Amino acid sequence: QVQLVESGGGLVQPGGSLRLSCAASGGLFALNTMAWYRQAPGKERELVALMAAGGRAHYVDSVKGRFTISRDGSFAVYLQMDSLKPEDTAVYYCFAEGYGDEYWGQGTQVSVSS
Repeated sequence: QVQLVESGGGLVQPGGSLRLSCAASGGLFALNTMAWYRQAPGKERELVALMAAGGRAHYVDSVKGRFTISRDGSFAVYLQMDSLKPEDTAVYYCFAEGYGDEYWGQGTQVSVSS
């Protein structure tokens, strides 16, 4: 069973940066897609960025040019967030998929406020 553990959330001022990390462990095999989702209060969970095993990245329009996803094989996925805005405030969740099974982390809070 794969476990995903996020870290790196916190409170930051507008224009600041944070780097989220997600470590995968337990019964590791070749995870295919790894991604970050977020859910703001009163809103549905949305995809922020994903990276397939081949390294191709996809971003939601609202974070293009500000966020960068990267991964370390099947062991970790990262989200570098720059030029943060108050509307980026949400709980950020790590996601991974492998052989048709899906895994979620517990979430980490990101708050952008002055």
